[in-house]
Amino acid sequence: FSMGQTFCIHCLGSSAMRTGEGFFSAWSELELEVYFCNPCVSVLAHIQANLEDDLVKEALKTGVDLRQYSKQVESELQRIEQASIKDYNQCNCSCPGSIYYFTCMRMEGMLSGFQSDLWSISSEIQTLQQQSVSMSVRLKNRQAVRSHLSQLVDELVVPGAMISTILDSPVTEQEFLEQLHELNNKINFAKELSFRETLACSDIQDIVDRLKLKAVSKIREFILQKIYSFRKPMTNYQIPQNTLLKYRFFYQFLLANERTVAKEIRDEYVDTMSKIYYSYFKSYSSRLLKVQYEEVADKDDLMGVEDTAKKDILHKSGFFSKPSLKSRNTIFTLGQRGTILSPAELEGPILVPHTAQRGDCRYPYETLFRSQHFGLLDNGCREFLFLCDFFMVTGNSALDLFNCIMGKTLAMFLKSMSTYVSDCYDSIAIFLCIHIILRFRAITAKRNIPVLDKYWDAVLELLWPRFELILEMNIHSIRSTDPQRLGVLDTRPHYITRRYAEFSSAIVSINQTFPNEKTHTLLGQLQVEVENFVLKMAAEFPSRRDQLIFLINNYDMLLGVLMERAADDSKEVEGFQQLLLARTQEFIEEILSAPFGGMIAFVKEAEALMEKGQLDRLKNDEARITQLVRGFSSSWKQSVEAMSQEVMRSFTNFKNGTSIIQGALTQLIQYYHGFHKVLSQPTFRALTVRSELINLHHLMVEVKKHKPNF
Repeated sequence: FSMGQTFCIHCLGSSAMRTGEGFFSAWSELELEVYFCNPCVSVLAHIQANLEDDLVKEALKTGVDLRQYSKQVESELQRIEQASIKDYNQCNCSCPGSIYYFTCMRMEGMLSGFQSDLWSISSEIQTLQQQSVSMSVRLKNRQAVRSHLSQLVDELVVPGAMISTILDSPVTEQEFLEQLHELNNKINFAKELSFRETLACSDIQDIVDRLKLKAVSKIREFILQKIYSFRKPMTNYQIPQNTLLKYRFFYQFLLANERTVAKEIRDEYVDTMSKIYYSYFKSYSSRLLKVQYEEVADKDDLMGVEDTAKKDILHKSGFFSKPSLKSRNTIFTLGQRGTILSPAELEGPILVPHTAQRGDCRYPYETLFRSQHFGLLDNGCREFLFLCDFFMVTGNSALDLFNCIMGKTLAMFLKSMSTYVSDCYDSIAIFLCIHIILRFRAITAKRNIPVLDKYWDAVLELLWPRFELILEMNIHSIRSTDPQRLGVLDTRPHYITRRYAEFSSAIVSINQTFPNEKTHTLLGQLQVEVENFVLKMAAEFPSRRDQLIFLINNYDMLLGVLMERAADDSKEVEGFQQLLLARTQEFIEEILSAPFGGMIAFVKEAEALMEKGQLDRLKNDEARITQLVRGFSSSWKQSVEAMSQEVMRSFTNFKNGTSIIQGALTQLIQYYHGFHKVLSQPTFRALTVRSELINLHHLMVEVKKHKPNF
């Protein structure tokens, strides 16, 4: 509500019934003006007329309950209705002159007319329903025909924009590529319609054919230009290859619509790339060989060949100077050559020959081999992916196409490698090349590139037999070595055993990643021959002590070299550890026997008799025991000092010498402790010389002073 509004009082009364006191407070505060609206006036007039009825007046005067009165009136009406029906049924409607007869006839006529009208309406409704269903079916059929017909018309119509683009636009523009897709769709659609003998197809066939010929001509010229650009000197052919991949749909279009041109392009590409790869790798391989070490291993560089043989050859040839390290390669030592198998080196950039020549650098064969084959791997993988993507080939078709391009190059590689390997005696280089191929094969398998698998197998079939042959030659050279021809005897490690140690550690360390049972077998044979050689060399020494010193020095050197590269639990390491331990223990007994042999012999004899319970057999050896006790007390310090100096002079490895001295002193204390134990038995307790025995703890303290520290 707002001030000054006017409202119908009857309507306001209805609102007051709903809102309660809030309505009256708003009315009084806002001073609303009221009146009677037209609907309310008519209602009030009707109420007034009903109030003037006699029955209503009588009911209002007597205070009749309106609800009760309403029920009474309703029951009265029902009674009158039933009576009327009864009277009607009792009347005689069959009499023609009766009023009821005419009334019934009129009602019958009216009902018959009404019935006929209803029948006609029902018939019309059925007709309309049938017409509606028929119209719905026709509408659906027309809509279906319209969709197919509109699609047919769209596919058949050749727009002017397509014609102008195919004829005038360069093939490198995006619009040409889009219109070429549309043209390809129309060609395929026209082929489909021609099988159905659609007459409308003949109207556009001529235009589509001419556009197809024009597109084929432009595409052929574009692709051939790109292929011919590969042939230019110093061209990076990967750039035009990437360009062709952007327009790979061109070849797909040719393959679908003009197979003759597609075959021409494919053959031209195969011929061009085959010549490019062959020329490139042939030139690169020949230039790589120019930076190889000048001096390489030959048939005289075997493990069992004495050094004097090569010196005599060099002397007779007039070569008195030692080749520089830049032109020499180690034969039995791995050194830094093994780094070629590390991931950083294995997949590193290839060598640039002219840069290496400018820097006067030389490399071992395996480095050149790695560079050559990594270039092959990289280019081969890229070429295979390009062929599959651009020429849309897979499986055996892709392998055949790749072999058409790279087959000549791969055959050249195998031929040159066969020539080199047949005259190679560098077993470490061959073995490194084998493991380079094994790793490259794993890389191609990881990349899912199977095209080089047969080549890898062919290379391994060349390298493995050669490696085994060189290893067998080394085994034979050691077996046939005559110790008497190897010059002056020396207890220091022999150069043949050092060769074996370096070579064996190199092969074992390389072989850990891809173990080969044949290699393990050959190394086992080589180890047996080296052990026999060491024993034959030791037999040349007149004294057992010198023999043991020679054996220990060689075994220790072998272990030291092997443990730098091979695992501690390898067969080679375990075998030489057992040999070294046995010979060291024997040597300790040997050096203790000279100054302390009498005491040691007595202790061993007494302990044996003690076990049998016959110690009383030594009861009469008092003089012998007295001499042993006083002799040890007076000379043990000088003997230990002399023994230590002799050991340190005899062994080239100070650590090994220290270990032997410590073992000898420990063994000496154990023998002296056994001496004490024997003299403490009841048989010898009465001996007065027992008081001259050195206290065992005091002896241990004094012995520690003689342990060398390095």
